Amino acid sequence: MHIEPGLVNEAKIVLSYATAVGAFGYLGKEAWLSIKERGAVSVAARSLLATLLVFCFFEVLPHQAVGASEVHLILGSTLFLILGSVPAAIGLAMGLLIQGVFFAQFDLPQYGMNVTTLLVPLFAMAAISSKVINRETAYVDIKYAQALRLSLTYQGGIIAWVAFWAFYGQGFGVGNLSSVASFSVAYLSVVLIEPVVDLAILAAAKTASKFKDSSLLNTRLFNA
Repeated sequence: MHIEPGLVNEAKIVLSYATAVGAFGYLGKEAWLSIKERGAVSVAARSLLATLLVFCFFEVLPHQAVGASEVHLILGSTLFLILGSVPAAIGLAMGLLIQGVFFAQFDLPQYGMNVTTLLVPLFAMAAISSKVINRETAYVDIKYAQALRLSLTYQGGIIAWVAFWAFYGQGFGVGNLSSVASFSVAYLSVVLIEPVVDLAILAAAKTASKFKDSSLLNTRLFNA
């Protein structure tokens, strides 16, 4: 996820520092609760795995600049279901940072915007997951409609944040409206793909139920 350089000028970009601090503050609170529940080793191991996966999503999977940002197959809901919300969030933040430091230094000034755009929708998806997925349902048993709702929440949140940064930085001129619309339409294709990927990975995970107590997996993956 890369907000185009210059979309928000230096004077206005200060807001992204505040939103990033807020996102990291919330992540810190959730991480502490997760460590108390599963232990630091489990959280660290899943976060490392998430970071490696996110880096691959950014660098290996196809991506295309469209309008105000880039279209990536980020698979946020997949990371959430398999690894949990905290490791997924840490993986997204660290994968984005590693890519910026080593491969796309021009993106570093936009890090606050990009990390906010990725993390806040993830937290929203985690919050609504209990309403979408019954407590008696393990994640490996979810249906397409449930996976779709999670994906719509996450990817829809990303579209909303990209639109916010674009309008905040450039206003509501015709060219900017067209840029946001182009990105939004292109990014909706991810919503069609991600639930299918989720179900395929969950089906594969279901055959490996002997690992249900692994510290590398989300406890809800096999356990309701």
